[in-house]
Amino acid sequence: MEKKAILCIDDEAIILLAMVQELKRSFGDEFIYERALNGEEAFEVIEDLGREGIHIAFVITDWLMPGMRGDQILDVIREHHPGAKGIMITGQADDEAINRVASNPAVLAVLQKPWKKQDLIQLITKNQG
Repeated sequence: MEKKAILCIDDEAIILLAMVQELKRSFGDEFIYERALNGEEAFEVIEDLGREGIHIAFVITDWLMPGMRGDQILDVIREHHPGAKGIMITGQADDEAINRVASNPAVLAVLQKPWKKQDLIQLITKNQG
């Protein structure tokens, strides 16, 4: 059975912790859960997972972060891992930016912060496989 991972990216460690805890409670050991504070760290995590033969199933990222925005990170990940599904979470973007991000083929959905746990879990559940 292929190992699958969910990578969570946010520049706020407390948000990463909360997100990973929610995911673990809902999906248990169905996934491996990884965290990154920025794009550079995310790319390192993905490289490490690849060496271990672990497939990136979902990438959940904040939009506004220092360095690279979340949509830019998802574009890079999609180039190298076309099967990875991106979910953008934002509390900063205006409607125009959200619409632009939502039309990005690397983005499965855009959720507003604070996200609703059931929305995130349902989105992952219906887009597995």
